[in-house]
Amino acid sequence: MRHLPSRPTPANRHRVLGALVAGLLCTAGAVVPAAAHSPAPAPAAGTRAANGLALTPPMGFNNWNSTHCRAEFNEDMVKGIADIFVEKGLKDAGYEYVNLDDCWAVPERDAEGKLVADPVRFPHGIEAVADYVHAKGLKLGIYTSAGTRTCDSVGLPGALGHEFSDARQFADWGVDYLKYDNCNNQGVDAKERYTTMRDALVATGRPIVYSICEWGQNKPWEWAAELGHLWRTTGDINDSWGSMLSIMKQNLPLAAAAGPGHWNDPDMLEVGNGGMTDTEYRTHFSMWSVMAAPLLIGSDLRTASQETFDILSNEEVIAVDQDPLGRQGEVLSSEGGRWVVAKEMADGSRAVALFNETGSAQRIATTAAAVGLERASGYTVRDLWDHTTRNTAGGLSATVPAHGTVLLRVAADPRWAAHPPAVELALDGSPLVEAGRTATLTTEVTDLGRTPALTVSAALTGPAGWQVEAASPTRTPALPTGRALATRWRVTAPAVTAPGGYDLTLTAQYRSPTGERVRSAVPFRAHVVVPPPAGGGYLSDLPQLSASNGYGPVETDTSNGESAAGDGHPLTIGGQVYAKGLGTHAASSVEYYAGGACTAVTAQVGVDDEKGAKGTVAFEIWADGEKAASTGVLTNAMAPQSLSADVTGAQVVRLVVTDGGDGVDSDHADWGDLRITC
Repeated sequence: MRHLPSRPTPANRHRVLGALVAGLLCTAGAVVPAAAHSPAPAPAAGTRAANGLALTPPMGFNNWNSTHCRAEFNEDMVKGIADIFVEKGLKDAGYEYVNLDDCWAVPERDAEGKLVADPVRFPHGIEAVADYVHAKGLKLGIYTSAGTRTCDSVGLPGALGHEFSDARQFADWGVDYLKYDNCNNQGVDAKERYTTMRDALVATGRPIVYSICEWGQNKPWEWAAELGHLWRTTGDINDSWGSMLSIMKQNLPLAAAAGPGHWNDPDMLEVGNGGMTDTEYRTHFSMWSVMAAPLLIGSDLRTASQETFDILSNEEVIAVDQDPLGRQGEVLSSEGGRWVVAKEMADGSRAVALFNETGSAQRIATTAAAVGLERASGYTVRDLWDHTTRNTAGGLSATVPAHGTVLLRVAADPRWAAHPPAVELALDGSPLVEAGRTATLTTEVTDLGRTPALTVSAALTGPAGWQVEAASPTRTPALPTGRALATRWRVTAPAVTAPGGYDLTLTAQYRSPTGERVRSAVPFRAHVVVPPPAGGGYLSDLPQLSASNGYGPVETDTSNGESAAGDGHPLTIGGQVYAKGLGTHAASSVEYYAGGACTAVTAQVGVDDEKGAKGTVAFEIWADGEKAASTGVLTNAMAPQSLSADVTGAQVVRLVVTDGGDGVDSDHADWGDLRITC
């Protein structure tokens, strides 16, 4: 299983405004000298922004996440992606770079020490591919490593010791950006290796965006701004909610390092690769845009769904990423997995992400003042996914679906009255329903606007066969600012309904003071649950409310194994084998319904032996949103640890594994002998 530092990621995109790549000196308080073999002196000091390259985060494509080194990565694929950029409007939306990752070369250099393109994959050579891409009005990127070999197991030639020759080849081929990886680096200081290639690129005289891919191991956000245009801040992403979430959390605190010409890079996009839901992919795209991250498509666009194209081509979201001010969004709050992240925009507005990390719908709220806007008589709020504009008195809130993000653009606007008032649709309480039994749910429609909402009505609908009946009024003539229409509903799922998630939809209809009719709808996920058995038992025998995992699925009664379902091994911690439990990988979260009838959860926890000496994790048990028990950081060298939590009266129990603070490499975490007492 290849975790960190197995696979590199993409590079950058640049906006060439005519200036060549100027030379830069390393910023650690001292100049890093040029390598002894350098044929040219170190360039003069400057700033990356002054080069005119990557003044906004690079946008483009990289093949790695969808193809790795499989045979389908070839000349025809690369040309096909360039064609799709034009045909599907991605070029017009701002995507510019078509990037080759590892495996484009043959294993050995030629007699002159030159790199050689694989004649099977690229029969016409890299220069011909560059010419094709350039003819489409796009740019070509290429890959190599700051080591003797690249990262693929085949062992293709890296650039260490060949920097100036390789950079010259890339320039002669017409390459427009370089992704420079970190494998097989022979222990040479990172800043020295990346400075040498910086100097080599400058010496070519060609403007080439320089993507430093050293996985964040040496805190490049502290020193790389005068070397490259972007730098990886984390290990490699994979196509899972847990991986994307972990990387996002590592990148968010680094906002101060980002700006025009120098960007934090949390790795490529996984949108469309199939391992996450469309809701999760919209979150992925939203948060990367709020973080001013490079937007490098990692899915095979030749087979992508229309929903994938719709996400990737949302120009309102892209505008957040490409804002010329170049600010990375900053976290305002994250309590209980309810995140508010705000990004200052060049026009004075704020992009605001209301992000729900949890497995159930959550109300997330902030204010115009809290996100940094000046006091005003009213504000306009643009929903960048729904493409609607409303007015607000200053409140910003939404009930956000599990793993979802509501992305807003908010401005103090004297023309606020031209828009209908914003309303918030909310569900009070957790929608847990036992099949055949009636549950009572309460919805609220709240006026957030500067103006009243008139002739307001609410409706709740469920799946076919469900009974949904109002038990209190569903209409009101008017809602002034801050007032809510609360409605109780009796909801009954048929007795034969299988456990799992089912969609309910809350719809509100109202008029603005100018007579405009408005309809707003929010989906809620109701869970049909089964009460735990009397006395309790093994949690791995009970249905899960929700589950997310950092690599592959959560495994039942086996270890995590690799990325495929069912590929784990017996749960083994320090030589102790457990027949029952869960195999997870940080970051992970698994929820179970306890129904208020249970008292304790117990387990033997630790890093699975399948990772040898690798892996550091921490375990937590939560009861109805409150942490009930936790371990310290555990390593593979440690024996199983006993963990128990008092969960008396809890409706939902959540099992969490974090990465121990050092990234998720090889973090296979076992919940051995996992039991609940009821």
